[in-house]
Amino acid sequence: MKLIKLLSACALAIGSISGVMAEEHLNSVNPAYIDNSIKAGDDFYTHVNKGWMEANPLTAEYSRYSQFDVLAEQSREQVKEIVLGLASTNPEPGSNAFKVATIYSQAMDSVRRNAEGAAPIKADLQRIENTKPEEMEDLFIWLHGNYASPFFSAGPMEDLANSNAYAMYVSGGGITLSDRDYYLSADKENLKVREAYQKLIEKEMRLAGYSKKDARRIVKNVMKIETALADSTWTREESRNIPAMYNPRSIAQLKEMYPSINWDRFFIETMGIETPAMVIVTNINTVKQADNLIASLTDREKKDYYLWNYVRQASGYLSDDFTDAAFEFSKVLSGAQSQRPRWKRALGTVEGAMGEAIGELYVAKYFPESSKEYMLGLVENLRRALGKHIINLPWMSDDTKLNAIKKLNAFKVKIGYPDKWKDYSTLTIDPALSFYENMHNVSMWHQKEIYSKWGKPVDKSEWGMTPQTVNAYYNPMANEIVFPAGILQAPYFNPNASDAENYGAIGVVIGHEMTHGFDDQGRNFDAEGNMVNWWTAEDTEAFNALAQGLIAQFNEVEILPGLNANGQYTLGENIADQGGLRVARTAFLDSQKAKGVDVTSEEAKIDGFDPMQVFYMSYANVWANNTRPETMRQLTIGDVHSLGINRVNVTLRNITPFFEAFSVKEGDKMYRPAEEQVVIW
Repeated sequence: MKLIKLLSACALAIGSISGVMAEEHLNSVNPAYIDNSIKAGDDFYTHVNKGWMEANPLTAEYSRYSQFDVLAEQSREQVKEIVLGLASTNPEPGSNAFKVATIYSQAMDSVRRNAEGAAPIKADLQRIENTKPEEMEDLFIWLHGNYASPFFSAGPMEDLANSNAYAMYVSGGGITLSDRDYYLSADKENLKVREAYQKLIEKEMRLAGYSKKDARRIVKNVMKIETALADSTWTREESRNIPAMYNPRSIAQLKEMYPSINWDRFFIETMGIETPAMVIVTNINTVKQADNLIASLTDREKKDYYLWNYVRQASGYLSDDFTDAAFEFSKVLSGAQSQRPRWKRALGTVEGAMGEAIGELYVAKYFPESSKEYMLGLVENLRRALGKHIINLPWMSDDTKLNAIKKLNAFKVKIGYPDKWKDYSTLTIDPALSFYENMHNVSMWHQKEIYSKWGKPVDKSEWGMTPQTVNAYYNPMANEIVFPAGILQAPYFNPNASDAENYGAIGVVIGHEMTHGFDDQGRNFDAEGNMVNWWTAEDTEAFNALAQGLIAQFNEVEILPGLNANGQYTLGENIADQGGLRVARTAFLDSQKAKGVDVTSEEAKIDGFDPMQVFYMSYANVWANNTRPETMRQLTIGDVHSLGINRVNVTLRNITPFFEAFSVKEGDKMYRPAEEQVVIW
């Protein structure tokens, strides 16, 4: 009874997206792309998407092209129109329009940047070289406060145990490549990446003015240090253990654990704050390795490592020689054959610098308020459906269900754009300065913004994405789901499409983000966003057993010869995909029932398809993509999301209603017996 009472708060809206029922046609799903020569029960992803894949071949610019990229290109064109429009108005110096226009203009000005070469960074490189032995600590503090994070990183973030306050975190870091295996594994693909990385270091240090001999020495010392740091870094699988990251230590303990670092100077001079009484060390061994290296390395070794840290953060804002060298390295990782056009790179720089300033104009021009209203109703439908699923879970006790429903009821919802916009008035952008100098000003402005939060309550109205971003997220420390305006477009959301299409696309996205609140990481946080264990021991054991089953299903999928999917690393996203599908289906059926629509009737068909078939086709459609083998490898190593084909085919093999919709039976490749299916949420 108490569960039903709690659930009633979720039952806010069972409505329709499409309004009064009439003859409907497919709008987001293109029936011409369906390949009937491939059985839905053998390879549903390709059955639905073969035509799309053939119609959208990879160009030299792309290492992966997907439905996300289709929307991203559309958003990019819209942003380009906004930025060029600002530049054409002769904006007043100091205004947001002036700053945006100046950044874009300088990013596009290859003539000036190529003429300047490495000149904008020469003085700083010389400062590093001229540092005396007794000044090495000063150099370390200067770099951390202004340019890079050699050896480790630190900064304020929401306290995992008290999401309303900021805590100071000290974390491992100091490596350039995204995964420890790139440094440590001896297989030929990782050796190829290491070789390309060393070529990048040598090339960019030569461009910065160093001799071949000196550049090679720098390569050797950088690889020595970064490999040692990587050796102490967590594996991908270990990095998903959120509670293991929470290691509070007093400042006295921190100083005792890592004596080679002057912590008082570090906090006061790099962040402008008094030394905190307590810090949280996320990876004790990695920071210890950093401390050991600081104590044992020669000044020359440290200087070489600092030089590369400096050049690496600057290179994207220097001459084309630097960006060309970086692209040669990225070709090895991704397989892309040509750089993105300069205007796209320039827009990316502007959005990274002043994304919300552009976002404010973007939503005013391209995001109708009606879309926000649609989404609010849809979210509540999904919330209610997830509540039903929680109540009916056979593996969870009532006590844990009670806490789960409390958390679900407390979900905050952000749609489209923030209620208040960032104030960029203190950001200085001067056309007389070099592009690198202006971008350094941007970096320092953002850094100051972060450090200024220290000692203040957490502002939970902030957004982690710009409105024009084609994505969505769940934030466990705010217990919020966030849907920027950018993703609220076809094929994810289309006001003119059928309910089946919208629930199968944006409905599943909503359900996906909601389910993140209960995946292997999100489940560690309570309704207030605090890391609290609200599970009984028995329920935790049951959850983990189910999770292991899902891990095994993905582990058995071969991506490329000798490379399998990583079910442990992608567990959270795989749980969310499955939960999103199940919950969105329930919400869709509830919405049709409220409209008096019998989805099994002949009248409910959409261009000859049953609504449930359209629902699953719509889901498969949003993951359509073409991807180069190099990027498949890179994503399998470093991305917590499964590849699109597996997000469809592996996930759907656990959903019996999908089998029913497409008459999938024993002997079909997609079929999985009920006793082997994994059902978590």
